Amino acid sequence: QVQLVESGGGLVQPGGSLRLSCAASGRIFSINYMGWYRQAPGKQRELVAGISSAGTTNYADSVKGRFTISRDNAKNMVYLQMNSVKPEDTAVYVCNAQGRTMGLGKPGFSSWGQGTQVTVSS
Repeated sequence: QVQLVESGGGLVQPGGSLRLSCAASGRIFSINYMGWYRQAPGKQRELVAGISSAGTTNYADSVKGRFTISRDNAKNMVYLQMNSVKPEDTAVYVCNAQGRTMGLGKPGFSSWGQGTQVTVSS
């Protein structure tokens, strides 16, 4: 099994910055993709940003130019640097990782973290 643990959420003022971290652990052989999703009250979960093992990134239009996703492959970690945050960025941010685990046949996995709350308010 692969576990994901997020950290770094909290209360931040509009225009401020916050850095989220997500650590993956378990019987990991490789992680192909890591991403950040968010879910605001009453809304569906949406992709915020994703990054491949080669470093290719993609972002939701609403965060382009403000958020930056990065990863440390050696540590199985992914980060989300959030700058110039807005009240509409308020949500629970959840980490996702997809890859292969150790063991016979190296079965694939897709794991989710528990989420970390980000609140943007003055």
